[in-house]
Amino acid sequence: MTRDTGLLRDKVIMITGASSGIGAAAGHVFATEGATVVLMARRGERLRELADRIVASGGRAMATVGDVTQEGEVERVVTEAVSRFGRLDGAFNNAGYAASGSLLHETDGAAFEQIMAVNVRGVWNCMRHQIPAMLRSDRPAAIVNTSSVAGVLATGTSAAYVAAKHAVLGLTRAAAAEYGGRGIRVNALVVGSTRTEMMDQVLKETPALEEQFVGRSMQRRMAEPEEIARNAAWLCSDQASFVTGVAMPVDGGWTAG
Repeated sequence: MTRDTGLLRDKVIMITGASSGIGAAAGHVFATEGATVVLMARRGERLRELADRIVASGGRAMATVGDVTQEGEVERVVTEAVSRFGRLDGAFNNAGYAASGSLLHETDGAAFEQIMAVNVRGVWNCMRHQIPAMLRSDRPAAIVNTSSVAGVLATGTSAAYVAAKHAVLGLTRAAAAEYGGRGIRVNALVVGSTRTEMMDQVLKETPALEEQFVGRSMQRRMAEPEEIARNAAWLCSDQASFVTGVAMPVDGGWTAG
């Protein structure tokens, strides 16, 4: 595998939501930068294909099927990673879920629960098991959680998603405060509109949103998944050694306007 800068050399990093979109891009980017990647997602075939490509290119990867909403499955992945590689140095908790917009009073309870389960409980479950593994090591560690522009702004007809992504920032800041003195940095990405499969589905259901999303960006385009992944890689790296508790915008200027 051709290395870039070795930004993540010798680090073992867990990536959730790794079967597609930003998570899959992160698998490639992190491995290219020298990390051993622990890939977790529900879609096993895609996950294994990604791991196989990374290994075939000279990288190190482990694919483990699991659902972040199930605490036992998260615990199993962390345990397997530590057993195989000896430690856990970082995590990119990226798994997320968004539904097409509906007004708050028209959002049914099942939709609300699913959005909160993946976006909030999923991050909670991951950090609950990643942090103890990191504390057992004498190495500095870093966690990056995926939030959204919806974590700092109300984006309309998406109250449950807005609430969930605000909660991700709250969990991130709380964890940064609790573990900063123990060698673990915790940051979040405030992600703007990105061309992923999930976004394609949203735009298929509501095509008019594409013009709105592009118009919100000062660069008048959506991000590519690799652009988001590279910012996550930097936050996981030693170059960001004095950065914690940050909600980093990677949104093309959406939240600056």
